[in-house]
Amino acid sequence: MSRDVVIIGAGAAGMMCAIEAGKRGRSVMLVDHARKLAEKIRISGGGRCNFTNRYTKAENFLSSNPHFCRSALARFTPQDFIVLLEKHGIHYHEKKSGQLFCDDSSQQIIDMLQRECAVAGVDWQMPSQLKQVEYFPADNETQHTERKFILTTERNTIEVSSLVIATGGLSIPQIGSSALGYQIANQFGIRVTPLRPALVGLTFAVEDFIGFQDIPGVAIDAEVSCSGCTFRESILFTHRGLSGPAILQISSYWQPGELIHINLLPQQDVQQIFLAHRHSAMLLPNLLARYLPKRFVQVWCSAMLVRLSMNAKPMNQYREGELRQIADKLHGWQVTPTGTVGYKKAEVTLGGVDTHELSSKTMESTRIPGLYFIGEVVDVTGHLGGFNFQWAWSSGYAAGQVA
Repeated sequence: MSRDVVIIGAGAAGMMCAIEAGKRGRSVMLVDHARKLAEKIRISGGGRCNFTNRYTKAENFLSSNPHFCRSALARFTPQDFIVLLEKHGIHYHEKKSGQLFCDDSSQQIIDMLQRECAVAGVDWQMPSQLKQVEYFPADNETQHTERKFILTTERNTIEVSSLVIATGGLSIPQIGSSALGYQIANQFGIRVTPLRPALVGLTFAVEDFIGFQDIPGVAIDAEVSCSGCTFRESILFTHRGLSGPAILQISSYWQPGELIHINLLPQQDVQQIFLAHRHSAMLLPNLLARYLPKRFVQVWCSAMLVRLSMNAKPMNQYREGELRQIADKLHGWQVTPTGTVGYKKAEVTLGGVDTHELSSKTMESTRIPGLYFIGEVVDVTGHLGGFNFQWAWSSGYAAGQVA
């Protein structure tokens, strides 16, 4: 069997690439080991798929080569994807900060991509495991042979001139993620940057989190900072540590051993609040419970006052310096995570195929002609809020124009 293009991985990036290559008249096959198509799309956004973000820009992505993503993002924008949705009559809404979701179900996105693949004449081989990849470069001297890849799957052998790797990362292994894309990169001597879970909850040592594990589900609007980056969204207490949008965002920047700083009252001046109640007989926890969840206040005051060698007492019994110390802690609570909850709960994988090894315009390997890497397998990781799907659409589109 022969095809012009074979794409390994039928997720968001893979299907977008297949559609675009098929539109150019290329014979295209999608190969995927999963039994269910595009499970990551299906479960995303609480089942409604946060399919893009209106305000996507290069600054919303992490990479060892931070400018790499600009070209692809400029050539297939969030508006381009919105046009595709509207063509298929899919209704959507904006939640906040440019985050777009389907009104109905994420299955609408999957169905749309399948229909577009059908119109473009894309073939499928699914489920099917890729067993082996062989590469035969072109003989540039005699020009008698063209480059080709020979793919061995569990079903057959396929000869192909362009091979696109869209296998995703290591996140959410329960729906079938694997290291196949990184293994193929290694086979061809293409560098892979260090990998770790991202957009993921953080865990803490038991002794540092005493009491807080007893308030799972408590959420606070906070400002979280680490490594010079700050995110203002909610944090969520869990049995093992902290989660919620602000924590997921900062997890992409946090490195083991580093502190994270949490401003628990970013919209308030705690010192002014304390001054206004300087002569009150109200207990400190009762005052703070006006601004923060009561269950959290009880645990936080218990832990923090012990650390500051103080007791919970009426406001009029604190010295001014003591109140200043407490205010500083509320605006700058420092915690040291011990790790993350891992790939099982991570939304994406940070790191991947080194972008210095790829063309930013085409996603093609600079050393292996005809070999392309797109989507999450590449060292381009977006913030929370639809950015990673936009990278899938944009990188898939870029490769599909040339593969």
